[in-house]
Amino acid sequence: MRKLFYILVVCFILTSSGVFAQSDASVDTVSNLPGIEIKTSIDKAEIYIGDLVEYKLTITYDSTLTLVPPPLGANLGAFDVKDYRPDIVSTLNDGRIQSENIFVLSTFTTGDYIIPPIPVIFEMPDSSRKALLSEGVPIKVLSLLLNVDDSTDIKPLKAQYEFERDYRPYFYWGGGILFVLLIIGYLIWRRLRKVEAEEEFVDNRPAWEIAFEKLALLNQKPYVTEKKFREYYFELTEIYKAFCDKIFDKNYLDMTTEEFLVSYKDEAISENIFNRTKMFFRHADLVKFAKFTPQYERIDEDFDSVHKLIDEVRFLKQKEEEEALIRAKAAQPVVPATETKAAEEEKIS
Repeated sequence: MRKLFYILVVCFILTSSGVFAQSDASVDTVSNLPGIEIKTSIDKAEIYIGDLVEYKLTITYDSTLTLVPPPLGANLGAFDVKDYRPDIVSTLNDGRIQSENIFVLSTFTTGDYIIPPIPVIFEMPDSSRKALLSEGVPIKVLSLLLNVDDSTDIKPLKAQYEFERDYRPYFYWGGGILFVLLIIGYLIWRRLRKVEAEEEFVDNRPAWEIAFEKLALLNQKPYVTEKKFREYYFELTEIYKAFCDKIFDKNYLDMTTEEFLVSYKDEAISENIFNRTKMFFRHADLVKFAKFTPQYERIDEDFDSVHKLIDEVRFLKQKEEEEALIRAKAAQPVVPATETKAAEEEKIS
């Protein structure tokens, strides 16, 4: 029964992370693969509410295989991510590659838990993809009240006064108000749809002008001061995706992070731009999906990084367009001056 539960969990995680949504490669879930070893561990099997526990996912595999990094937004159950060190890669003496992913977790609910398994995906030499499932890790979360030795004398509550109340008028009034609100909402929705259909605005400005304007507006919003970090990073990643969508004419806004990075790597950009983009989106996914609380200095760094990445991609795109224009002019046939002069005289006569 537990094995079936784990299989259902990995199918859900893979589907939600967009792995099965890729059209160019299917993923088969298998129980084991030669040359691959996956270990999970925690530094403490029992913790108290609010304690930190280090959860480590160690993946060892042959160099002939390609590891798809585990999704940072993977479901870690009732635990919040307080810190992380993803994809620490090293080469062993026997030539195999070892990747470590370390998460520092905490929770404020008691009980017996199992940190859910995380799907690990490999690209095989024949370009097919196989998914394995790490082991779930049991952990016990204790209440601080269990350490209190002093007994407390709790007096029993007095019997509550019971009386009958007729709630029917509340239901009638509440139902009527709800019905009126639904009608008003429907009429507003229809009106907005009609306005959007009649006047669909198309912004023809260059993609970087639109992106810089959106960044300036985002910087004025109180997301960070109100500690709405998820909303801030959702909007920041959407600005960058929308810019790349318009620059490279791709449907990046509808892609998951993994799909975006796979497609973005094939664009005419430098390796430095791609690596910085990858690092930013990995950190943003932790904030958006794993309840990670970023440092304020890192938030400023990510904002500046997105601004610089957009500016660098803009420069590359403009340079590419200028070179294409020069090549097009050079390819045009040169008309001799005598023929041009003769044509002009004939046109005047």
